[in-house]
Amino acid sequence: MVKKKTVMKYFVKAIWVFNWFNSCGFTELVPVVGSRWDMERFGMITVNSPRKADVLFIAGFQTPKSMKRAQKIYEQMPDPKFVLALGSCPITGGMYWDSYNTVKKLEDYLPVTMYIPGCPPRPEAVFDAVFKIVQHIHGMPDE
Repeated sequence: MVKKKTVMKYFVKAIWVFNWFNSCGFTELVPVVGSRWDMERFGMITVNSPRKADVLFIAGFQTPKSMKRAQKIYEQMPDPKFVLALGSCPITGGMYWDSYNTVKKLEDYLPVTMYIPGCPPRPEAVFDAVFKIVQHIHGMPDE
């Protein structure tokens, strides 16, 4: 039987990303998608289905209602799966921290692999997080 680590090393040339953005979440990732940084050049490819994704990007403020959908998306992703929280809103609630309907701690709903602080986070920080995920995949123990 082929080990999971061995298989992932061959497929880790590109990280497939599924985005879950509320409110201003997409504008936080626009510099990464734009021509100056070009995320595909660095091995990040957006996919249209969570069933194909390795990484779930979550940005923008989240509500309990939107977290139900995010949990369904997370459940549809194949293993190994990673969650990146982009910006201050998914980390602490951002400027909506005192609202009754804002999720303050994303880890209460999803297992967050990495937090990228900032509003918006710098493209360098996003790429650094993705490179750390690639290193994590290479360091996974054989099963």
